[in-house]
Amino acid sequence: MRSLLRMIQRRVTRPFLRLTGLYRRSIQLRVVATTLVLSLAVVLVLGVVVMSAVRNGLLEAKQDAAKIQAQSGFAVAQRAAAQQDSTSGRTTGGVAATGSAQSNADSQVDIGTWLTQQVSQLANSGTGEYALVGMVPSTDVWAQATGAAPDANGPREVGNVDPTASIPAAFQYQVAEHPGATQEQYTRIHDLDDGKTSAGLIVAQQLSVDGQSYQLYYLFPFTLEQNTLNLVTSTLAMAGVFVVILLGAISWLVVRQVVTPVRMAAEISERLADGRLEERMKVSGTDDIARLGESFNRMGSALQSQIRQLEELSRVQRRFVSDVSHELRTPLTTVRMAADLLYESREDFGDPAAERSAELLQNQLDRFESLLADLLEISRFDAGAAILDAEPADLRDVVARVIEGAEPLARTKGSAVIVRGGDEPVVAEVDPRRIERVLRNLVVNALEHGEGRDIEVRLAAGDGAVAIAVRDHGIGLKPGEASRVFNRFWRADPARARTTGGTGLGLSIALEDAALHGGWLHAWGEPGGGSQFRLTVPRNAGGEVQRSPIPLEPEDSRSNRGLDLAGMPYRRSARQAEVMAMNESLDPGAALGVGLGSGLGGVLGYGSVIPGVSGRMPLPPSNPADLGVASGYGATGAQVVVSKEGRDEGAAAQE
Repeated sequence: MRSLLRMIQRRVTRPFLRLTGLYRRSIQLRVVATTLVLSLAVVLVLGVVVMSAVRNGLLEAKQDAAKIQAQSGFAVAQRAAAQQDSTSGRTTGGVAATGSAQSNADSQVDIGTWLTQQVSQLANSGTGEYALVGMVPSTDVWAQATGAAPDANGPREVGNVDPTASIPAAFQYQVAEHPGATQEQYTRIHDLDDGKTSAGLIVAQQLSVDGQSYQLYYLFPFTLEQNTLNLVTSTLAMAGVFVVILLGAISWLVVRQVVTPVRMAAEISERLADGRLEERMKVSGTDDIARLGESFNRMGSALQSQIRQLEELSRVQRRFVSDVSHELRTPLTTVRMAADLLYESREDFGDPAAERSAELLQNQLDRFESLLADLLEISRFDAGAAILDAEPADLRDVVARVIEGAEPLARTKGSAVIVRGGDEPVVAEVDPRRIERVLRNLVVNALEHGEGRDIEVRLAAGDGAVAIAVRDHGIGLKPGEASRVFNRFWRADPARARTTGGTGLGLSIALEDAALHGGWLHAWGEPGGGSQFRLTVPRNAGGEVQRSPIPLEPEDSRSNRGLDLAGMPYRRSARQAEVMAMNESLDPGAALGVGLGSGLGGVLGYGSVIPGVSGRMPLPPSNPADLGVASGYGATGAQVVVSKEGRDEGAAAQE
């Protein structure tokens, strides 16, 4: 179930991740998206402001027009009522001076008939613009309040509206309580035919005729105003969408004019990095972008010139090394013959100084021959002429030959070489001669710097790769040394005597042999805790190494033992449980150790310190899978990762 949920989550989030990645990569998309969002916000704000102003204007205009129309109708009704009062012998102040109350009652106007006449006459002048309702308060308002049945003088309406639903009872009370005063209120007007409702305005007044009160209600629907508001809304919406799209297109065109040269510069720079030094940008105009293109082209020309000079110097250097190595062969052969004769006859000299001189001459000639051989090998790598003769081989046999050859040195140093992981075959398609040369360099260096302690050679296979690690427990590597351990002619301790007559090129050649196999050669070390060199090559020739089967940091390193001792400058506390379990078995002297603390020394991971040459095999990835890249001297020690392009980067990081 969890796997299913994770799969669904990945599928759902995949489009968003792609869109997010595209948004991060494309500055043009970011600018256009930002422009669209901001322009949409501006259009929405302007639309709200404009619609509010238009709505208020329409309401005010409708309200003013409704008041004028209603006041005109009320005035006509008042004049008709005054005329009726004069006809019936009444005055505005009461009954006439002549006649009796009985005669006035007999001639009183029928209010129902009067309402019908007034509503019909007043509605004729505004047909379609408003509806008119007339009602008697005593027959409608009070009947609704008391629950009594209304009499025959019910509401009269013109305009097909529902008086009861359209005119609130509270508003009717308000009109009745203020006779002669104009009252107004917003309401919902209900149509009698289809039952639809619409917003509207009621303007009402209570009048009297012949001493009887009645109410006139003008109902003004907002149909025209609502249509006008809808038209303005749709127009603003269409205009806003058009403006947003137009602004997005404009921003896309403007940004494209800036981004296109930048993208072109990025593509040209990638081609320059691939070695196509003749690539240049197309420049047109005299603006800032054109000046940028001209500067970029001048930079490309300068780089091309400098790189050609460096290539020529490198070619001359390689030719010089190769020529000198070959030319020195002839005089070296002659000198070797004379030196061998002197060395064999040294006991006949009778002079100890002469005998010692013959021995020194013999030793230095051996070193000189080794140096010439190494220089020739380096020149082949520099020229890209090194060839890999891969064949299936059991690396246990290669390790056995190396150990057998290093046995005299091991006896001299008092060290034993222990092989671990050799119980099962470790077969891979490799060049046995080159692998043997790499291991011979690693084992001899371990014996030289092992301080007489045992040397461990570990073999392992897995994940499509095979690995051989050489571990010593000698002086180790300091942080400043880790980034230079594979440099040509570099020595960890210049004051240390070279008992084996090393040339200083062994690890550089080993590095190139590993790169020729498409593998890794990494080094780890800590001061006073020894060092470990690990060679990892693919099991099949031409394969790619993803992960080494042997961890680069050995299990017996200080950090893996979880040392967290008081007084140490740098403490590791990630494995406290292991520390508590191992404290009883640790030797106190070994636990305290020397140097600056656990893990200090460094990790060196890289492909090659020799720049790539046209035609040579591409270098393997420089960063192994089991290395945690860090910098400085933190709790896990100093770790240095040197790029395959050159050793200067690692040195700069270490400094």
